[in-house]
Amino acid sequence: MKLKDIQVLNEKETRAGFGEGIHELGKENENVVVLTADLAGSFKLGPYIKDFPNRFIQCGIAEANMIGIAAGLTIGGKTPYTTTFANFSTGRVYDQIRQSVAYSDKNVKICASHAGLTLGEDGATHQILEDIGLMKMLPGMTVIVPCDFNQTKAATKAIANLHGPVYLRFGRPKWPNFTKEDGSDFVIGKAQKMSEGTDVSIFACGHMVWKAIEAGRILEEKGISVELINIHTIKPLDEAAIIASISKTKCAVTVEEHNIIGGLGDAIAQVAAKNCPVPIEYIGTNDTFGESGKPNELLAKYGLDTPFIVAAAEKAMSRK
Repeated sequence: MKLKDIQVLNEKETRAGFGEGIHELGKENENVVVLTADLAGSFKLGPYIKDFPNRFIQCGIAEANMIGIAAGLTIGGKTPYTTTFANFSTGRVYDQIRQSVAYSDKNVKICASHAGLTLGEDGATHQILEDIGLMKMLPGMTVIVPCDFNQTKAATKAIANLHGPVYLRFGRPKWPNFTKEDGSDFVIGKAQKMSEGTDVSIFACGHMVWKAIEAGRILEEKGISVELINIHTIKPLDEAAIIASISKTKCAVTVEEHNIIGGLGDAIAQVAAKNCPVPIEYIGTNDTFGESGKPNELLAKYGLDTPFIVAAAEKAMSRK
């Protein structure tokens, strides 16, 4: 498939994909319990709460307590989904996640919205850019960063069948929705190849997959053959897909709405260093906090927009 052939179905918030997915999951799995830290509206939980009020717990602005309650629910065979902003899902409760969930191997699904710069006007205190690194370092933690509404919905449902702790990261704004509506192109731990190419590998996750598609289209118009891979599962990483791609293209670009320290880029580089060293360029925030602003303006200011990806790909190719 060529990147120009990918069609945008509509624009929807990835967080709305969670809301729709959890509602459907509630109908299918009576062990699912949703907890929130005063953010039911932000997570589009209205339909779930209406249909399953006895499987919903409003914890208030007490995120650490919410994690503890969720860990306890697993002992009784429940599958708890916790919901709050990504900053409060990780940084505020890291000790509770480490001790009560990860170390104890509890079947808690930590669902985090409003991640990254695209949170926008709420500013640096809410735009966590370190959470992927924090969570992937925890032993046994699965880390998933879906790219659009459909994929977030699919991931929300899929993680119910995966035993163990999961961190599911998604965002606030309306964003292009372009993956399969039935979610059949999402498999936990298996990278999604968006296009075949021979000149450069681009690995992206989350909202940045769409920006990478835009960049790839520009590169294709220049006659450059782009292999674009959506790494929606950061951990466990699909190392085979990464090695196969960079063995062919001999260079790579990583694209993430996260600090380049500790995120997707570091994960790709580690695989490359061990198996197939190639030139790699990194698109992400460069050891900095964010600020208040409109999502796309922030992406442009911090070097995460389409032109920067194009330039990074050309630079990576020049370093072969």
